[in-house]
Amino acid sequence: MNLLKALATISGLTLVSRILAFARDVLIASMFGAGMVNDAYILATRLPNLLRRLFAEGAFSQAFVPIFGEYKNRKGHEETQLLVDHVTTLLALILFVVTLIGIVAAPLIIYITAPGFIQDEAKFDLTVQMLRITSPYIFFISLVAVAAGILNTYNKFWVPAFAPILLNICLIGGALWLTPYFEEPVIGLAWAWFIAGFVQLAFQIPFLKQIGMLPKIRLGWKDSGVRRIIKQMGPAIFGVSIAQISMIINTIFASLLITGSVSWLYYADRLMEFPAGILGVAIGTILLPSLSKSHALNDTAEYSKLLDWGLRLTIMLTLPAALALGMIAVPLLATFFQHGAFTTNDVLMSRAALVGYSVGLIGLILVKILAPGFYARQDIRTPVKIGIVTLFATQAMNVLFVFGFDMAHAGLALSIGLGACLNSAVLFYFLRKKGIYQAEAGWMKFFLKVMLAVVALGITLWYGMGSEEHWLTTSGWSRIIHLTWLVVAGVAVYFAVLFALGFRLKDFSKRGAS
Repeated sequence: MNLLKALATISGLTLVSRILAFARDVLIASMFGAGMVNDAYILATRLPNLLRRLFAEGAFSQAFVPIFGEYKNRKGHEETQLLVDHVTTLLALILFVVTLIGIVAAPLIIYITAPGFIQDEAKFDLTVQMLRITSPYIFFISLVAVAAGILNTYNKFWVPAFAPILLNICLIGGALWLTPYFEEPVIGLAWAWFIAGFVQLAFQIPFLKQIGMLPKIRLGWKDSGVRRIIKQMGPAIFGVSIAQISMIINTIFASLLITGSVSWLYYADRLMEFPAGILGVAIGTILLPSLSKSHALNDTAEYSKLLDWGLRLTIMLTLPAALALGMIAVPLLATFFQHGAFTTNDVLMSRAALVGYSVGLIGLILVKILAPGFYARQDIRTPVKIGIVTLFATQAMNVLFVFGFDMAHAGLALSIGLGACLNSAVLFYFLRKKGIYQAEAGWMKFFLKVMLAVVALGITLWYGMGSEEHWLTTSGWSRIIHLTWLVVAGVAVYFAVLFALGFRLKDFSKRGAS
Protein backbone atom coordinates (compact mmCIF):
# COMPACT_ATOMS: atom_id res chain seq x y z
CA MET A 1 0.00 0.00 0.00
CA ASN A 2 1.36 3.42 -0.97
CA LEU A 3 1.03 5.62 2.13
CA LEU A 4 1.30 8.86 0.16
CA LYS A 5 -1.56 7.76 -2.11
CA ALA A 6 -3.64 6.76 0.94
CA LEU A 7 -2.84 10.13 2.54
CA ALA A 8 -3.99 11.93 -0.61
CA THR A 9 -7.26 9.97 -0.59
CA ILE A 10 -8.03 10.66 3.08
CA SER A 11 -6.90 14.29 2.86
CA GLY A 12 -8.99 14.86 -0.26
CA LEU A 13 -12.14 13.50 1.36
CA THR A 14 -11.35 15.39 4.56
CA LEU A 15 -10.97 18.56 2.49
CA VAL A 16 -14.45 18.04 1.04
CA SER A 17 -15.78 17.44 4.55
CA ARG A 18 -14.09 20.60 5.89
CA ILE A 19 -15.45 22.69 3.02
CA LEU A 20 -18.94 21.42 3.79
CA ALA A 21 -18.27 22.10 7.49
CA PHE A 22 -17.39 25.69 6.64
CA ALA A 23 -20.55 26.02 4.56
CA ARG A 24 -22.46 24.64 7.56
CA ASP A 25 -20.80 27.06 9.98
CA VAL A 26 -21.29 30.03 7.67
CA LEU A 27 -24.97 29.16 7.43
CA ILE A 28 -25.37 28.71 11.20
CA ALA A 29 -23.38 31.88 11.95
CA SER A 30 -25.58 33.91 9.62
CA MET A 31 -28.72 32.46 11.21
CA PHE A 32 -27.76 32.68 14.89
CA GLY A 33 -24.69 34.92 15.16
CA ALA A 34 -22.49 34.53 18.24
CA GLY A 35 -25.03 35.23 20.97
CA MET A 36 -27.05 33.27 23.51
CA VAL A 37 -28.68 30.78 21.11
CA ASN A 38 -25.42 29.82 19.41
CA ASP A 39 -23.62 29.52 22.74
CA ALA A 40 -26.31 27.05 23.83
CA TYR A 41 -26.07 25.09 20.57
CA ILE A 42 -22.27 24.82 20.79
CA LEU A 43 -22.42 23.60 24.39
CA ALA A 44 -25.08 21.01 23.53
CA THR A 45 -22.95 19.61 20.71
CA ARG A 46 -19.64 19.87 22.57
CA LEU A 47 -20.03 16.46 24.20
CA PRO A 48 -20.84 14.61 20.93
CA ASN A 49 -17.97 16.45 19.24
CA LEU A 50 -15.62 15.48 22.03
CA LEU A 51 -16.64 11.83 21.67
CA ARG A 52 -16.12 12.04 17.92
CA ARG A 53 -12.58 13.28 18.42
CA LEU A 54 -11.81 10.85 21.20
CA PHE A 55 -13.19 7.80 19.40
CA ALA A 56 -13.28 8.42 15.65
CA GLU A 57 -9.99 10.33 15.55
CA GLY A 58 -8.21 9.29 18.72
CA ALA A 59 -8.21 6.98 21.65
CA PHE A 60 -10.39 4.11 20.46
CA SER A 61 -8.33 3.73 17.30
CA GLN A 62 -5.11 3.80 19.32
CA ALA A 63 -6.35 1.10 21.70
CA PHE A 64 -8.28 -1.08 19.23
CA VAL A 65 -6.32 -0.98 15.95
CA PRO A 66 -2.97 -2.37 17.26
CA ILE A 67 -4.66 -5.34 18.93
CA PHE A 68 -7.05 -5.90 16.03
CA GLY A 69 -4.09 -5.70 13.63
CA GLU A 70 -2.24 -8.24 15.73
CA TYR A 71 -5.20 -10.64 15.48
CA LYS A 72 -5.46 -10.06 11.73
CA ASN A 73 -1.73 -10.65 11.11
CA ARG A 74 -1.14 -13.51 13.56
CA LYS A 75 -4.48 -15.28 14.06
CA GLY A 76 -7.17 -16.58 11.77
CA HIS A 77 -10.33 -14.96 10.51
CA GLU A 78 -12.49 -16.75 13.09
CA GLU A 79 -10.64 -15.38 16.12
CA THR A 80 -10.49 -11.93 14.58
CA GLN A 81 -14.25 -11.97 13.90
CA LEU A 82 -14.88 -13.13 17.46
CA LEU A 83 -12.87 -10.21 18.83
CA VAL A 84 -14.90 -7.79 16.73
CA ASP A 85 -18.18 -9.33 17.94
CA HIS A 86 -17.19 -9.19 21.61
CA VAL A 87 -15.81 -5.64 21.46
CA THR A 88 -18.81 -4.27 19.57
CA THR A 89 -21.39 -5.95 21.82
CA LEU A 90 -19.72 -4.78 25.02
CA LEU A 91 -19.20 -1.26 23.70
CA ALA A 92 -22.82 -1.02 22.51
CA LEU A 93 -24.10 -1.96 25.97
CA ILE A 94 -21.86 0.59 27.68
CA LEU A 95 -22.79 3.29 25.18
CA PHE A 96 -26.49 2.64 25.67
CA VAL A 97 -26.07 3.32 29.38
CA VAL A 98 -23.94 6.42 28.71
CA THR A 99 -26.59 7.74 26.32
CA LEU A 100 -29.31 7.29 28.94
CA ILE A 101 -27.16 9.11 31.48
CA GLY A 102 -26.65 11.95 28.99
CA ILE A 103 -30.40 12.30 28.53
CA VAL A 104 -31.40 12.01 32.19
CA ALA A 105 -28.51 13.97 33.69
CA ALA A 106 -28.40 16.73 31.04
CA PRO A 107 -29.06 19.54 33.58
CA LEU A 108 -26.22 18.31 35.80
CA ILE A 109 -23.85 17.99 32.83
CA ILE A 110 -24.51 21.59 31.75
CA TYR A 111 -24.24 22.72 35.36
CA ILE A 112 -20.75 21.19 35.57
CA THR A 113 -19.44 22.06 32.10
CA ALA A 114 -20.94 25.57 31.81
CA PRO A 115 -21.66 26.95 35.30
CA GLY A 116 -21.91 30.47 33.88
CA PHE A 117 -25.12 29.46 32.04
CA ILE A 118 -27.00 29.05 35.34
CA GLN A 119 -27.40 32.81 35.59
CA ASP A 120 -29.47 32.84 32.38
CA GLU A 121 -32.43 30.47 32.81
CA ALA A 122 -33.46 30.62 29.14
CA LYS A 123 -29.95 29.76 27.93
CA PHE A 124 -29.61 26.95 30.49
CA ASP A 125 -32.97 25.37 29.62
CA LEU A 126 -32.33 25.57 25.86
CA THR A 127 -28.90 23.94 26.26
CA VAL A 128 -30.35 21.11 28.37
CA GLN A 129 -33.12 20.46 25.84
CA MET A 130 -30.65 20.23 22.96
CA LEU A 131 -28.20 18.04 24.88
CA ARG A 132 -30.97 15.50 25.46
CA ILE A 133 -31.54 15.34 21.71
CA THR A 134 -27.87 15.12 20.75
CA SER A 135 -26.86 12.56 23.42
CA PRO A 136 -27.73 9.50 21.24
CA TYR A 137 -25.12 10.71 18.76
CA ILE A 138 -22.55 9.41 21.26
CA PHE A 139 -23.93 5.89 20.75
CA PHE A 140 -23.86 6.08 16.97
CA ILE A 141 -20.47 7.78 16.51
CA SER A 142 -18.69 5.39 18.88
CA LEU A 143 -19.92 2.40 16.85
CA VAL A 144 -18.87 4.28 13.74
CA ALA A 145 -15.37 4.39 15.31
CA VAL A 146 -15.36 0.59 15.68
CA ALA A 147 -16.25 0.24 12.01
CA ALA A 148 -13.59 2.79 11.06
CA GLY A 149 -10.88 0.93 12.97
CA ILE A 150 -11.78 -2.32 11.20
CA LEU A 151 -11.99 -0.76 7.74
CA ASN A 152 -8.73 1.19 8.16
CA THR A 153 -6.90 -1.99 9.16
CA TYR A 154 -8.16 -3.56 5.92
CA ASN A 155 -6.91 -0.44 4.04
CA LYS A 156 -10.46 0.74 3.25
CA PHE A 157 -9.44 4.24 4.31
CA TRP A 158 -11.83 6.10 2.05
CA VAL A 159 -14.99 4.73 3.72
CA PRO A 160 -14.39 6.17 7.23
CA ALA A 161 -13.02 9.35 5.62
CA PHE A 162 -16.29 9.80 3.72
CA ALA A 163 -18.50 9.48 6.83
CA PRO A 164 -17.91 13.08 8.09
CA ILE A 165 -19.16 14.34 4.72
CA LEU A 166 -22.51 12.74 5.55
CA LEU A 167 -22.46 14.49 8.94
CA ASN A 168 -22.06 17.90 7.35
CA ILE A 169 -24.70 17.20 4.70
CA CYS A 170 -27.16 16.28 7.46
CA LEU A 171 -26.37 19.44 9.46
CA ILE A 172 -26.69 21.70 6.42
CA GLY A 173 -30.00 20.01 5.58
CA GLY A 174 -31.12 20.44 9.19
CA ALA A 175 -30.30 24.15 9.15
CA LEU A 176 -32.19 24.68 5.88
CA TRP A 177 -35.19 22.39 6.26
CA LEU A 178 -35.65 21.32 9.88
CA THR A 179 -35.22 24.62 11.74
CA PRO A 180 -38.40 26.25 10.33
CA TYR A 181 -40.53 23.53 11.98
CA PHE A 182 -39.54 24.44 15.54
CA GLU A 183 -40.61 27.35 17.71
CA GLU A 184 -36.94 27.67 18.68
CA PRO A 185 -35.29 27.04 15.26
CA VAL A 186 -31.93 25.89 16.69
CA ILE A 187 -33.66 22.74 18.03
CA GLY A 188 -33.81 21.54 14.41
CA LEU A 189 -30.01 21.48 14.37
CA ALA A 190 -29.95 19.26 17.44
CA TRP A 191 -32.19 16.73 15.65
CA ALA A 192 -29.87 16.91 12.63
CA TRP A 193 -27.04 15.61 14.84
CA PHE A 194 -29.21 12.66 15.86
CA ILE A 195 -29.98 11.83 12.23
CA ALA A 196 -26.33 12.26 11.19
CA GLY A 197 -25.15 9.66 13.69
CA PHE A 198 -27.54 7.03 12.34
CA VAL A 199 -26.69 7.83 8.70
CA GLN A 200 -22.90 7.54 9.26
CA LEU A 201 -23.25 4.15 10.93
CA ALA A 202 -25.63 2.80 8.28
CA PHE A 203 -23.25 3.89 5.50
CA GLN A 204 -20.37 1.72 6.77
CA ILE A 205 -22.34 -1.49 7.36
CA PRO A 206 -22.25 -2.76 3.71
CA PHE A 207 -18.46 -2.36 3.59
CA LEU A 208 -18.02 -4.31 6.83
CA LYS A 209 -20.13 -7.07 5.32
CA GLN A 210 -18.00 -6.98 2.17
CA ILE A 211 -14.80 -7.81 4.08
CA GLY A 212 -16.57 -10.36 6.29
CA MET A 213 -16.30 -8.31 9.49
CA LEU A 214 -19.89 -7.27 10.15
CA PRO A 215 -20.26 -7.57 13.97
CA LYS A 216 -22.73 -9.99 15.52
CA ILE A 217 -24.22 -9.71 19.02
CA ARG A 218 -22.06 -11.98 21.17
CA LEU A 219 -21.12 -11.36 24.79
CA GLY A 220 -17.54 -12.16 25.67
CA TRP A 221 -16.65 -10.61 28.99
CA LYS A 222 -13.65 -12.92 29.48
CA ASP A 223 -12.16 -12.53 26.00
CA SER A 224 -8.46 -11.73 26.50
CA GLY A 225 -8.42 -9.37 23.51
CA VAL A 226 -11.39 -7.43 24.87
CA ARG A 227 -9.71 -7.15 28.26
CA ARG A 228 -6.52 -5.82 26.66
CA ILE A 229 -8.48 -3.21 24.70
CA ILE A 230 -10.41 -2.13 27.80
CA LYS A 231 -7.18 -1.92 29.78
CA GLN A 232 -5.72 0.44 27.21
CA MET A 233 -8.88 2.37 26.41
CA GLY A 234 -9.13 4.50 29.54
CA PRO A 235 -5.52 5.70 29.57
CA ALA A 236 -5.56 6.14 25.79
CA ILE A 237 -8.52 8.51 26.01
CA PHE A 238 -6.58 10.66 28.41
CA GLY A 239 -3.18 10.33 26.77
CA VAL A 240 -4.22 11.07 23.18
CA SER A 241 -6.91 13.65 23.84
CA ILE A 242 -5.36 16.11 26.28
CA ALA A 243 -6.20 19.02 23.99
CA GLN A 244 -9.88 17.98 23.87
CA ILE A 245 -10.12 17.58 27.64
CA SER A 246 -8.51 21.00 27.99
CA MET A 247 -11.12 22.40 25.61
CA ILE A 248 -13.90 21.17 27.88
CA ILE A 249 -12.24 22.85 30.86
CA ASN A 250 -11.76 25.94 28.69
CA THR A 251 -15.49 25.91 28.04
CA ILE A 252 -16.05 26.20 31.78
CA PHE A 253 -13.75 29.21 31.87
CA ALA A 254 -15.37 30.69 28.74
CA SER A 255 -18.88 30.33 30.16
CA LEU A 256 -17.81 32.65 32.99
CA LEU A 257 -16.62 35.32 30.55
CA ILE A 258 -18.78 37.72 28.52
CA THR A 259 -21.52 36.37 26.26
CA GLY A 260 -20.08 35.27 22.93
CA SER A 261 -16.81 33.90 24.32
CA VAL A 262 -17.87 30.29 23.74
CA SER A 263 -18.83 31.09 20.14
CA TRP A 264 -15.65 33.06 19.39
CA LEU A 265 -13.54 30.14 20.56
CA TYR A 266 -15.69 27.75 18.54
CA TYR A 267 -15.34 29.60 15.23
CA ALA A 268 -11.59 29.99 15.72
CA ASP A 269 -11.40 26.29 16.50
CA ARG A 270 -13.28 25.46 13.30
CA LEU A 271 -10.60 27.18 11.21
CA MET A 272 -7.81 25.59 13.23
CA GLU A 273 -9.41 22.15 12.78
CA PHE A 274 -9.20 22.55 9.01
CA PRO A 275 -5.45 21.80 8.76
CA ALA A 276 -5.53 19.65 11.91
CA GLY A 277 -8.09 17.33 10.30
CA ILE A 278 -6.61 17.26 6.83
CA LEU A 279 -3.05 16.67 8.02
CA GLY A 280 -2.93 15.35 11.57
CA VAL A 281 -5.87 12.98 11.49
CA ALA A 282 -5.05 11.73 7.99
CA ILE A 283 -1.37 10.99 8.67
CA GLY A 284 -2.13 9.45 12.07
CA THR A 285 -4.85 7.25 10.57
CA ILE A 286 -2.67 5.74 7.87
CA LEU A 287 0.42 5.42 10.09
CA LEU A 288 -1.16 3.39 12.89
CA PRO A 289 -1.89 0.14 10.96
CA SER A 290 1.58 0.19 9.39
CA LEU A 291 3.29 0.90 12.71
CA SER A 292 1.29 -1.89 14.33
CA LYS A 293 2.35 -4.36 11.65
CA SER A 294 6.02 -3.33 11.94
CA HIS A 295 5.84 -3.85 15.69
CA ALA A 296 4.15 -7.25 15.28
CA LEU A 297 6.99 -8.27 12.90
CA ASN A 298 9.62 -6.77 15.25
CA ASP A 299 10.91 -4.58 12.40
CA THR A 300 12.34 -1.69 14.47
CA ALA A 301 14.13 -0.06 11.53
CA GLU A 302 10.95 0.20 9.47
CA TYR A 303 9.05 1.42 12.53
CA SER A 304 11.49 4.33 12.92
CA LYS A 305 11.41 5.12 9.19
CA LEU A 306 7.61 5.32 9.25
CA LEU A 307 7.74 7.84 12.10
CA ASP A 308 10.41 9.86 10.28
CA TRP A 309 8.25 9.95 7.16
CA GLY A 310 5.28 11.19 9.18
CA LEU A 311 7.32 13.86 10.96
CA ARG A 312 8.80 15.25 7.75
CA LEU A 313 5.40 15.51 6.08
CA THR A 314 3.98 17.16 9.21
CA ILE A 315 6.73 19.78 9.41
CA MET A 316 6.56 20.54 5.70
CA LEU A 317 2.78 20.97 5.64
CA THR A 318 1.96 22.31 9.11
CA LEU A 319 4.42 25.19 9.49
CA PRO A 320 2.99 27.10 6.50
CA ALA A 321 -0.57 26.38 7.67
CA ALA A 322 0.18 27.75 11.15
CA LEU A 323 1.75 30.90 9.71
CA ALA A 324 -1.19 31.43 7.35
CA LEU A 325 -3.81 31.01 10.10
CA GLY A 326 -2.11 33.64 12.24
CA MET A 327 -1.37 36.13 9.47
CA ILE A 328 -4.66 36.08 7.58
CA ALA A 329 -6.99 35.39 10.51
CA VAL A 330 -9.17 38.42 9.76
CA PRO A 331 -9.48 37.69 6.01
CA LEU A 332 -10.47 34.09 6.79
CA LEU A 333 -12.98 34.92 9.52
CA ALA A 334 -14.50 37.87 7.66
CA THR A 335 -14.88 35.91 4.43
CA PHE A 336 -16.37 32.79 5.97
CA PHE A 337 -18.42 34.13 8.87
CA GLN A 338 -19.11 37.89 8.68
CA HIS A 339 -22.65 37.57 7.40
CA GLY A 340 -26.07 38.22 8.91
CA ALA A 341 -25.89 38.19 12.71
CA PHE A 342 -22.10 37.66 12.81
CA THR A 343 -20.66 41.16 13.34
CA THR A 344 -17.33 42.92 12.88
CA ASN A 345 -16.75 42.65 16.61
CA ASP A 346 -17.29 38.88 16.39
CA VAL A 347 -14.61 38.70 13.68
CA LEU A 348 -12.07 40.62 15.77
CA MET A 349 -12.83 38.63 18.92
CA SER A 350 -12.57 35.33 17.02
CA ARG A 351 -9.30 36.56 15.44
CA ALA A 352 -7.70 36.87 18.88
CA ALA A 353 -8.57 33.22 19.61
CA LEU A 354 -7.41 31.99 16.18
CA VAL A 355 -3.99 33.61 16.58
CA GLY A 356 -3.67 31.83 19.92
CA TYR A 357 -4.58 28.49 18.36
CA SER A 358 -2.19 29.00 15.42
CA VAL A 359 0.77 29.25 17.81
CA GLY A 360 0.15 25.65 18.84
CA LEU A 361 -1.03 24.12 15.55
CA ILE A 362 2.27 22.30 15.00
CA GLY A 363 1.96 20.76 18.48
CA LEU A 364 -1.66 19.75 17.98
CA ILE A 365 -0.80 17.88 14.78
CA LEU A 366 2.47 16.38 16.02
CA VAL A 367 0.64 14.77 18.94
CA LYS A 368 -1.46 12.83 16.41
CA ILE A 369 1.75 11.57 14.77
CA LEU A 370 3.89 10.92 17.86
CA ALA A 371 1.27 9.30 20.10
CA PRO A 372 0.75 6.35 17.69
CA GLY A 373 4.49 5.74 18.06
CA PHE A 374 3.72 4.57 21.60
CA TYR A 375 0.26 3.10 21.13
CA ALA A 376 1.22 0.88 18.21
CA ARG A 377 3.69 -0.70 20.66
CA GLN A 378 0.87 -0.94 23.23
CA ASP A 379 2.80 1.38 25.55
CA ILE A 380 0.16 3.23 27.56
CA ARG A 381 2.04 4.50 30.59
CA THR A 382 4.40 6.92 28.87
CA PRO A 383 1.79 9.01 26.99
CA VAL A 384 -0.46 9.05 30.06
CA LYS A 385 2.26 10.43 32.31
CA ILE A 386 3.06 13.06 29.70
CA GLY A 387 -0.65 13.82 29.36
CA ILE A 388 -1.06 14.45 33.07
CA VAL A 389 1.81 16.92 33.09
CA THR A 390 0.42 18.64 29.99
CA LEU A 391 -3.08 18.95 31.42
CA PHE A 392 -1.85 20.59 34.61
CA ALA A 393 0.46 22.89 32.66
CA THR A 394 -2.40 23.92 30.34
CA GLN A 395 -4.72 24.78 33.22
CA ALA A 396 -1.96 26.74 34.97
CA MET A 397 -1.56 28.75 31.77
CA ASN A 398 -5.34 29.27 31.65
CA VAL A 399 -5.29 30.90 35.07
CA LEU A 400 -2.20 32.95 34.21
CA PHE A 401 -3.39 34.19 30.81
CA VAL A 402 -7.05 34.81 31.68
CA PHE A 403 -6.73 36.25 35.17
CA GLY A 404 -3.06 37.29 35.36
CA PHE A 405 -2.60 38.86 31.91
CA ASP A 406 -6.31 39.64 31.35
CA MET A 407 -6.29 37.96 27.90
CA ALA A 408 -9.89 36.65 28.28
CA HIS A 409 -10.88 34.00 25.71
CA ALA A 410 -7.70 34.53 23.66
CA GLY A 411 -5.71 33.31 26.65
CA LEU A 412 -7.73 30.10 26.67
CA ALA A 413 -6.87 29.43 23.02
CA LEU A 414 -3.19 30.20 23.59
CA SER A 415 -3.00 27.79 26.54
CA ILE A 416 -4.41 24.96 24.38
CA GLY A 417 -1.81 25.62 21.69
CA LEU A 418 1.15 25.88 24.05
CA GLY A 419 -0.03 22.83 25.99
CA ALA A 420 -0.08 20.81 22.74
CA CYS A 421 3.45 21.97 21.93
CA LEU A 422 4.62 20.83 25.36
CA ASN A 423 2.85 17.48 24.89
CA SER A 424 4.43 16.82 21.50
CA ALA A 425 7.90 17.93 22.64
CA VAL A 426 7.92 15.52 25.58
CA LEU A 427 6.49 12.68 23.44
CA PHE A 428 9.30 13.25 20.95
CA TYR A 429 11.91 13.30 23.72
CA PHE A 430 10.84 9.91 25.06
CA LEU A 431 10.59 8.36 21.59
CA ARG A 432 14.23 9.27 21.12
CA LYS A 433 15.26 8.32 24.67
CA LYS A 434 13.69 4.85 24.42
CA GLY A 435 15.34 4.28 21.04
CA ILE A 436 11.98 3.92 19.27
CA TYR A 437 12.76 6.69 16.79
CA GLN A 438 16.10 7.41 15.15
CA ALA A 439 16.18 10.43 12.84
CA GLU A 440 17.13 9.75 9.24
CA ALA A 441 19.97 11.72 7.67
CA GLY A 442 19.42 15.22 6.25
CA TRP A 443 17.05 16.72 8.81
CA MET A 444 18.94 20.02 9.23
CA LYS A 445 19.07 20.67 5.49
CA PHE A 446 15.41 19.65 5.18
CA PHE A 447 14.31 22.02 7.96
CA LEU A 448 16.28 25.00 6.63
CA LYS A 449 14.73 24.57 3.18
CA VAL A 450 11.23 24.43 4.67
CA MET A 451 11.91 27.59 6.69
CA LEU A 452 13.06 29.45 3.56
CA ALA A 453 9.80 28.50 1.85
CA VAL A 454 7.82 29.58 4.95
CA VAL A 455 9.52 32.99 4.88
CA ALA A 456 8.61 33.37 1.20
CA LEU A 457 5.01 32.45 2.04
CA GLY A 458 4.91 35.03 4.84
CA ILE A 459 6.13 37.81 2.54
CA THR A 460 3.52 36.86 -0.07
CA LEU A 461 0.67 36.90 2.44
CA TRP A 462 1.83 40.14 4.06
CA TYR A 463 1.88 42.11 0.83
CA GLY A 464 -1.11 40.36 -0.70
CA MET A 465 -3.72 40.69 2.05
CA GLY A 466 -3.72 44.48 2.48
CA SER A 467 -5.30 46.13 5.53
CA GLU A 468 -7.67 44.42 7.95
CA GLU A 469 -10.09 47.33 7.59
CA HIS A 470 -10.48 46.40 3.92
CA TRP A 471 -11.64 42.89 4.82
CA LEU A 472 -14.10 44.13 7.42
CA THR A 473 -15.85 46.60 5.12
CA THR A 474 -15.86 45.09 1.62
CA SER A 475 -18.66 42.99 0.14
CA GLY A 476 -18.89 39.21 0.29
CA TRP A 477 -17.84 38.43 -3.30
CA SER A 478 -14.93 40.89 -3.16
CA ARG A 479 -13.65 39.07 -0.08
CA ILE A 480 -14.07 35.65 -1.67
CA ILE A 481 -12.16 36.61 -4.83
CA HIS A 482 -9.39 38.31 -2.86
CA LEU A 483 -9.02 35.42 -0.41
CA THR A 484 -9.02 32.86 -3.23
CA TRP A 485 -6.15 34.43 -5.15
CA LEU A 486 -4.29 35.18 -1.89
CA VAL A 487 -4.42 31.51 -0.85
CA VAL A 488 -3.56 30.28 -4.37
CA ALA A 489 -0.62 32.69 -4.56
CA GLY A 490 0.62 31.65 -1.12
CA VAL A 491 0.42 27.93 -1.93
CA ALA A 492 2.08 28.46 -5.32
CA VAL A 493 4.97 30.47 -3.87
CA TYR A 494 5.54 28.01 -1.02
CA PHE A 495 5.70 24.90 -3.17
CA ALA A 496 7.59 26.68 -5.95
CA VAL A 497 10.34 27.57 -3.48
CA LEU A 498 10.41 23.96 -2.21
CA PHE A 499 10.64 22.71 -5.79
CA ALA A 500 13.47 25.12 -6.55
CA LEU A 501 15.28 23.83 -3.46
CA GLY A 502 15.07 20.25 -4.72
CA PHE A 503 11.87 18.84 -3.17
CA ARG A 504 10.11 16.25 -5.34
CA LEU A 505 6.86 14.36 -4.71
CA LYS A 506 8.49 10.96 -5.28
CA ASP A 507 10.84 11.66 -2.36
CA PHE A 508 7.87 11.33 0.02
CA SER A 509 6.49 8.10 -1.44
CA LYS A 510 6.35 5.37 1.21
CA ARG A 511 5.07 1.79 1.34
CA GLY A 512 3.01 0.68 4.33
CA ALA A 513 1.14 -2.32 5.68
CA SER A 514 -0.90 -4.31 3.18
